[in-house]
Amino acid sequence: MAGGVRSRIRRRVNATVHGDGIDLSRYDHPPGDRGLFGPDSVVWRVHGDLPGMVTGGIAALLLQSLHPLAIAGVDQHSDFRSDPLGRLHRTAGFVSVTSFGSTEAAESALARVRRIHTVVRGTAPDGRRYAADDPELLRWVHVAESCCFLAGHQRYGRAPLTSAQCDDYLREAAVVAERLGATRVPGSLAEVRAYLAAVRPELVRSEAAAEAVRFLHGFTGAGGDPAERAAIRLLTNGAADLLPAWAAGMLGVRRPAPVQLLLDRPAVRLLGAAIRYGCEPSAITATAAARVRARPAS
Repeated sequence: MAGGVRSRIRRRVNATVHGDGIDLSRYDHPPGDRGLFGPDSVVWRVHGDLPGMVTGGIAALLLQSLHPLAIAGVDQHSDFRSDPLGRLHRTAGFVSVTSFGSTEAAESALARVRRIHTVVRGTAPDGRRYAADDPELLRWVHVAESCCFLAGHQRYGRAPLTSAQCDDYLREAAVVAERLGATRVPGSLAEVRAYLAAVRPELVRSEAAAEAVRFLHGFTGAGGDPAERAAIRLLTNGAADLLPAWAAGMLGVRRPAPVQLLLDRPAVRLLGAAIRYGCEPSAITATAAARVRARPAS
């Protein structure tokens, strides 16, 4: 009975986050290869804890939408409306393989995204030109993602990090952004706070951002049954709670503090426990750890 419940949870979560299947060949060889980070990194610790990553990922999408050039690129070039799950699967796959995959698999994923970025360019509604490979735009997308992943881990992860470990995580995660072409990537909590304060005057709640919020609130997952819709709504509320108060206010997703404290956070923690029950140990992290431990052939 318990095994059946666990299997159903794993199948449902994997279908929503990863799609039909996980390609473990990107994680299982060559023997001894640590990838970009390795099991002693803080990236492995943060990115290997699914409840924090799911809520942090949703929060990142919300925060990223406030940059008028970033959301213009998504609005004009992304297929998130027609194929939201496909976009989610590709994003989750990129984060997974750059975090836990072999060096070759991670570098291949980075090269593919760099190629895509060269053709994602256009004109935002305010008349400004944008390009996905703009180092400043890449910096914004990365900071929004990394600080939200970190916020998700600190609130819903198994064990929060110390301040020093948070700085270590941000410094490690910056490697991916830099390999994509970002420059001057913040590598500490203090640098992230300073960056967000500096960029805040540029952020707006555009119509595209408002549409992204509406879309996320209406997202139903892979199955779309009532239980899954309820779970996604809980995670979305928990994600909004991770945003800086000013960002949640701009997006119109800020909920009253008593609701956050007494309803949203306990509900997400309970749901997170169910996700861990069904999905741990992770096939991805277990395969990657076995690869690192394996001795290279002589």
